[in-house]
Formats: sequence, C-alpha cells, structure tokens
Amino acid sequence: MTEVMGLRERKKLETARRIVRTAIALFIEHGFDNVSVQEIADASDVSKMTVFNYFGTKEDLVFRPMEDHFGDAARAVRERQPGESPVDAVRRQFLQMVEARDPSVGLAGEVFVRQLRELVLGTPVLRDRAFLAAQKGTRDLAAHLAEETGDLMLATVAAAMISAARNALIEEHYRRIDTGDPVDAIVADAPERAARAFALVEHGLGEYARKTP
Repeated sequence: MTEVMGLRERKKLETARRIVRTAIALFIEHGFDNVSVQEIADASDVSKMTVFNYFGTKEDLVFRPMEDHFGDAARAVRERQPGESPVDAVRRQFLQMVEARDPSVGLAGEVFVRQLRELVLGTPVLRDRAFLAAQKGTRDLAAHLAEETGDLMLATVAAAMISAARNALIEEHYRRIDTGDPVDAIVADAPERAARAFALVEHGLGEYARKTP
C-alpha cells in the first residue's frame, strides 16, 4: 500500500511540475495576461479542472514554486543557533544559499530564470503579489523578533533593515549577472559583500555617508 501511495504522489508531483514548466514557458513567450488557463491545460495534456486542482489561481502557477523563499529570513532567525544573533543567522543562511548557487538569492545563470524574473517585474498583478509576499516575510520576521523581545516597534525596524540588506545583495547578484559577470566570480565575492551589507545593520547608519564639512 505504501508503494502505491508513493507512486501516486510521485505522479502528482510530476504532473504539477509539468504544468508549471508549461505555464511559465507560455507566459514568457506570450505574456501573462495573454495566456488562458485552458491553453495551459491543453499544452500540459491535462484538463482545465486539473490545473485548478493543483493551483488555485493562475498567479499560483508562477509563485507556488518560489513562495517559501519569501520567508527565508524569518526561518533563519527562528532556527538560529544558541548565542547567534538574528543578523548573524540571516547572513549565515544567505551565504549557504550562495554557496549552493540557489536561484532564489539571484544566482540564476539560466536564461529561463532571468526571464521569469522579468515576467514578474513586468506584469503588474505578479509584481504586486511579489511585493506583498516580500512584505509578509518581513512582517513574519518582525513578529518573531517581537515575541522574543517584547518590543514590536524595534522588532519592525530590525526586520526591515535585515530584509533590506538581504534584498540589496540579491539585487546586486542579478545586476552583475545581467552585465555578464560569471556566477563563480559573484559567489567568490559574496562573503565580503555580505559582511559589508550586514555591518550596516549591526552597527547602524550613524556614520554612513556623513557629509564632510
């Protein structure tokens, strides 16, 4: 019985992946708003109802594979080691993901992944959902820090700063890849860049860019 269930689950996973790959390829080629769920179903060799059974909305076809990553910073803080600060935990997790060449931290050498990012940024409904998902990740981080410290205001400031530093590093990865830098070079530079970015969070902005007399 267990083997039968295992096979069924594998087939469901394969079907879901096929639908996602097909949908994203169609979105990239024709534009998100110009592709119907029926067209995705036909190209995936499934029924329209099957698509909706696996994915509640058309937007889910884009975001389901990546939505867990919006909570990465909050997850790093929740699971941090004894004696480890939130900043250290997020930096450590970030560098581990860099070492693994994780596409979610901007290390996508594949054209397909960069095209997907351009699709999201260029489609208002997808861009808005990405923004809200990122904001939720920051709020979740703030809520956890507030639970630990008892101060929601400072927890919100801290979560915003940690998230901003992490996001800036990811954007730098995308920028460098777009200008032709090899992924290996970007990975090699990552520890130094992360150290500088998170140092601003650790030490504050008091002396940053102070205008000379």
